[in-house]
Amino acid sequence: MLYTIATVLLILSSLVLIASILLQSGKSAGLSGSIGGGAEQIWGKNKARDYDAKFDKVTKVAAVLFIISALMMAFIQ
Repeated sequence: MLYTIATVLLILSSLVLIASILLQSGKSAGLSGSIGGGAEQIWGKNKARDYDAKFDKVTKVAAVLFIISALMMAFIQ
Protein backbone atom coordinates (compact mmCIF):
# COMPACT_ATOMS: atom_id res chain seq x y z
CA MET A 1 0.00 0.00 0.00
CA LEU A 2 2.69 2.49 1.03
CA TYR A 3 4.87 1.36 -1.88
CA THR A 4 2.03 2.10 -4.33
CA ILE A 5 1.50 5.57 -2.89
CA ALA A 6 5.22 6.32 -3.10
CA THR A 7 5.33 5.07 -6.70
CA VAL A 8 2.38 7.21 -7.77
CA LEU A 9 3.86 10.24 -6.00
CA LEU A 10 7.21 9.64 -7.68
CA ILE A 11 5.66 9.37 -11.15
CA LEU A 12 3.45 12.44 -10.73
CA SER A 13 6.23 14.56 -9.27
CA SER A 14 8.60 13.56 -12.05
CA LEU A 15 6.06 14.49 -14.75
CA VAL A 16 5.36 17.86 -13.12
CA LEU A 17 9.09 18.44 -12.72
CA ILE A 18 9.78 17.71 -16.39
CA ALA A 19 6.92 19.91 -17.59
CA SER A 20 7.79 22.84 -15.33
CA ILE A 21 11.45 22.77 -16.37
CA LEU A 22 10.59 22.65 -20.06
CA LEU A 23 8.14 25.54 -19.78
CA GLN A 24 10.58 27.88 -18.03
CA SER A 25 12.32 30.44 -20.18
CA GLY A 26 16.08 30.10 -20.27
CA LYS A 27 18.80 32.49 -21.31
CA SER A 28 18.30 31.57 -24.94
CA ALA A 29 14.50 31.33 -24.54
CA GLY A 30 14.40 27.80 -25.92
CA LEU A 31 11.18 25.82 -25.92
CA SER A 32 9.16 28.15 -23.73
CA GLY A 33 10.32 31.15 -25.73
CA SER A 34 8.92 29.67 -28.89
CA ILE A 35 5.66 28.70 -27.21
CA GLY A 36 5.14 31.72 -24.97
CA GLY A 37 6.72 34.33 -27.22
CA GLY A 38 3.34 35.56 -28.39
CA ALA A 39 2.15 35.83 -24.80
CA GLU A 40 4.85 38.39 -24.05
CA GLN A 41 3.65 40.58 -26.88
CA ILE A 42 0.02 40.38 -25.80
CA TRP A 43 0.31 40.65 -22.01
CA GLY A 44 3.62 42.40 -21.62
CA LYS A 45 6.89 41.37 -20.05
CA ASN A 46 5.70 41.56 -16.43
CA LYS A 47 3.22 38.78 -17.08
CA ALA A 48 5.99 36.59 -18.52
CA ARG A 49 8.09 37.17 -15.40
CA ASP A 50 5.08 36.25 -13.29
CA TYR A 51 4.75 32.95 -15.17
CA ASP A 52 8.46 32.27 -14.71
CA ALA A 53 8.11 32.90 -10.96
CA LYS A 54 5.19 30.45 -10.78
CA PHE A 55 7.09 27.81 -12.75
CA ASP A 56 10.05 28.32 -10.43
CA LYS A 57 7.90 27.63 -7.37
CA VAL A 58 6.27 24.61 -9.01
CA THR A 59 9.70 23.26 -9.93
CA LYS A 60 10.95 23.59 -6.36
CA VAL A 61 7.89 21.87 -4.88
CA ALA A 62 8.02 19.06 -7.45
CA ALA A 63 11.74 18.54 -6.81
CA VAL A 64 11.17 18.24 -3.05
CA LEU A 65 8.31 15.79 -3.57
CA PHE A 66 10.44 13.79 -6.00
CA ILE A 67 13.30 13.50 -3.52
CA ILE A 68 10.99 12.60 -0.63
CA SER A 69 9.16 9.94 -2.62
CA ALA A 70 12.44 8.49 -3.94
CA LEU A 71 13.77 8.25 -0.39
CA MET A 72 10.52 6.67 0.76
CA MET A 73 10.77 4.03 -1.95
CA ALA A 74 14.42 3.31 -1.09
CA PHE A 75 13.54 3.00 2.60
CA ILE A 76 10.59 0.68 1.90
CA GLN A 77 12.68 -1.69 -0.21
